[in-house]
Amino acid sequence: MNRFFFFFYSLVSILLYIIALPFLFLFSFKKKYRQSIPARFFLWKNPPLKPGGIWFHSCSFGEARAIAPLVAMLPKEVLRMSTTTQTGKSVIDSYTNQSRYLPFEPLLFGWLRPQKALVVMEAEFWYLLFALAKGRGARTLLINARMSDRSFPKYLKMAWLYRHIFRYVDVVYAQTPKDKARLEQLGAKNVTVTGNIKLAALPKPTKALAKPEGLFICAASTHKGEEEMVLGAFDMFLQEHPEAKLAVVPRHPERFDEVAELVEAFAAKRSVSWHRYSQHEDFESTVTLVDALGELVNIYAVSDIVILGGAFVPVGGHNAAEAAQFGCRILSGPHYFNQKDIFEAVEGIAVVEPANLGRRLLQYGQIKPASLRWRTDLSPIVNELEALL
Repeated sequence: MNRFFFFFYSLVSILLYIIALPFLFLFSFKKKYRQSIPARFFLWKNPPLKPGGIWFHSCSFGEARAIAPLVAMLPKEVLRMSTTTQTGKSVIDSYTNQSRYLPFEPLLFGWLRPQKALVVMEAEFWYLLFALAKGRGARTLLINARMSDRSFPKYLKMAWLYRHIFRYVDVVYAQTPKDKARLEQLGAKNVTVTGNIKLAALPKPTKALAKPEGLFICAASTHKGEEEMVLGAFDMFLQEHPEAKLAVVPRHPERFDEVAELVEAFAAKRSVSWHRYSQHEDFESTVTLVDALGELVNIYAVSDIVILGGAFVPVGGHNAAEAAQFGCRILSGPHYFNQKDIFEAVEGIAVVEPANLGRRLLQYGQIKPASLRWRTDLSPIVNELEALL
């Protein structure tokens, strides 16, 4: 049955790849996919990883940053890295020159080289990735595994597929006991609860920024629909605190220009100053659009208040612990379903409905400065990997 499923899945993935080729070619001209699609689907400038290493695969910018503590504990010469996004690639390039885009599954047959271990972050459930890596001698690990309340029913409907995938996963390190139970329902074995890796070693500032005068508010990792809401709340805040400053940090780089138009319109309507951070790396204007990656932690370090994006619209929230380590007052929307474990580990987050953001922001003095309740121990994962070296 396993062999039949392997050949059936492989055949279907090859057919889907062939059908999608014309569309992939067209999408490759979009700025967002200009690097990733040619690399992932056509192997353009994307040679195989050197064999015999510890191969980490992470999807997004946040996940790629989160593995930094593990990466730091291993010899650089054994590191192999892959990702599926351009922002993720910008992070893994800093770890090693053995960093690649993960090819689409049927291309792995000729691309994948034997490694000592494959370490996959969170919920990157690629059947052929696990099957081929294990078949070529790798110890396969799924780390920081989670199964949110929202996504679990969808996974259950496809439980037959995930049982096949988990046959090729040797060890699973889950974030919470609830995640452990859910993953086991899907067929996972050897599941250990280690906590959220994003709490193990939070990113530190890479440079010291000058804090502007007055209260400094950071609207962090915002998504479409959130910037207008933040600007509306900030407009109310300015009426009582005209010296206040706001930094808007969109989550996705491809939206920088779109958000710049919103900020420019707000500044013109309210007769306040604004600028792009890429033009002047300071926060002297009333509103600053941070159109640069890798600056958010530096900004958290000098912020009084953080409006954490991704939860005022149903995206799932972002890592509140990064701001909490600096004692910022944190406001979040109610849609933080992908970050429940982190939110439970942070004390002092004010969760507000979008319509109440302006009023709650004016009551910032009643919000307790955030702090961390606990962190995560990475030693079980490190011991597992060191045993393979």
